[in-house]
This record gives sequence, structure tokens and C-alpha cells, in this order.
Amino acid sequence: MLSKGEIDSKNIRVEFSLEDMDMSEFQDGATYPQIKAYALEHTGLKVSSLYISQVKKKCGLEVGKNYNLPKSEDFRQAPTCPPEKENAIREALQYFGVI
Repeated sequence: MLSKGEIDSKNIRVEFSLEDMDMSEFQDGATYPQIKAYALEHTGLKVSSLYISQVKKKCGLEVGKNYNLPKSEDFRQAPTCPPEKENAIREALQYFGVI
């Protein structure tokens, strides 16, 4: 009725309970800026979003879709994360309880 415009009132009260909702996809995690800040503060290393996503993939974690994909097939290979930066990122992910 609401979507068809059959209700005259402009104010509508909706009640719902969170008890029956699946909240697993809203679990706390760390943002990329938080991971970068933690790595810089605790190891002195600057890590990139690319390296963070590579480490997350290695750990079997879900990574968002990359919208900056190359348009051609003959693009250069992306650099791989150096071991010392991988360790810093893993430490940050453990600190935030992601792994």
C-alpha cells in the first residue's frame, strides 16, 4: 500500500526486531586505513591497499571487487607484497581480530 501511494499519512511508524536477523555480514573488521595506520605505527612500514588485498586473499578472506581493472590483456603484472610488509599486515589483521 505504501509503495502504491494508497496511504495518506506522511509519517509511518515501522517496528522490527533484530533478533531474527542474520548479522554475520556486519561483523566488526578493520578498514584499510586502520590496517595501514597500525602497520605504520607498529612496524614503521607503509603498506598499500594492493598489498593488503593480496594478504587478505592469501588468508582466504573476502576482498571487494576491483573497479580499476586493466582494459587490455597485455598489462604489466602487479607487484607482489614483500615478506616484511606481509608480516606487518598479518600482524594488523590479527590485532583487529580479522584472522
